[in-house]
Amino acid sequence: MTRSVLLLAHTGREIATVAARRAVTRLQDAGVEVRMLAEEARDTGLTGVAVCDGGAGSAAGAELVLVLGGDGSILRAAELSRAASVPLLGVNLGRVGFLAEAESEHLDHTLDRILDRDYGVEERMTIDVEISVDGDVVGDGWALNECSVEKAQRERMLELVVEIDGRPLSRWGCDGVVVATPTGSTAYAFSAGGPVVWPTVEALMVVPISAHALFARPLVVAPSSVVAVEVLPSGTTGVIGCDGRRTRELPHGARVEVRRGRYPVLLARMHDRPFTDTLVQKFALPVEGWRGAADG
Repeated sequence: MTRSVLLLAHTGREIATVAARRAVTRLQDAGVEVRMLAEEARDTGLTGVAVCDGGAGSAAGAELVLVLGGDGSILRAAELSRAASVPLLGVNLGRVGFLAEAESEHLDHTLDRILDRDYGVEERMTIDVEISVDGDVVGDGWALNECSVEKAQRERMLELVVEIDGRPLSRWGCDGVVVATPTGSTAYAFSAGGPVVWPTVEALMVVPISAHALFARPLVVAPSSVVAVEVLPSGTTGVIGCDGRRTRELPHGARVEVRRGRYPVLLARMHDRPFTDTLVQKFALPVEGWRGAADG
């Protein structure tokens, strides 16, 4: 049976275009079919690849989705890999790349591991999102990192009521609120002052953004909890975003319910690396230098 890999690349950057050409040549020389989105295949000038339309079935039957880019590209690829229950492997060409498994300088070694099928697979928790207005469901979505409800007008506050498991918790006048997975705890929720949570922990984070309230602490709730956010008419209207990609306006009275996702995202893993090391590497914390200075 022919092996197949779906390759996605941030072709707006020259480094990604060069890396994509290298990866396609290497995989094809080994007899692996390479799929690419039509626009990306055209941008890189690559021929001989199987062209996909970017729909939900683009990764169906593939053994891996290989992403060359930053976290934004990986989140985009997760749309396709999750739909097909196919592992996702990111090679970081961006700045931070928390979701990536390898750095650009290790591309050849990464391709060796892919060809040898020398990697494990890790499940990452997702969240499902449902939007209702006046009791009628008007939309839904999902996220790997977070769902955010934010104010639509910069000059006005967003007034929210937050519920946990059907019980009102607090009313916030704020810029918004982030509901995040452990994977997303190092993304938007981190910037908003939320806790860093190890990816293996099963929990949901609720993090207010610039809340004008006496009680506005970040919360860590059970993975089985349902978090509900309602937009009150006393403030501005809202905007909801899932992983910063799928956005929708929220009128007054809109209710957003967030719960654990039915389907996880599968991440291919080549390293048994402690999460502490990842934090130090990605945030460039000079731990060794600091320790030496303190000892001296």
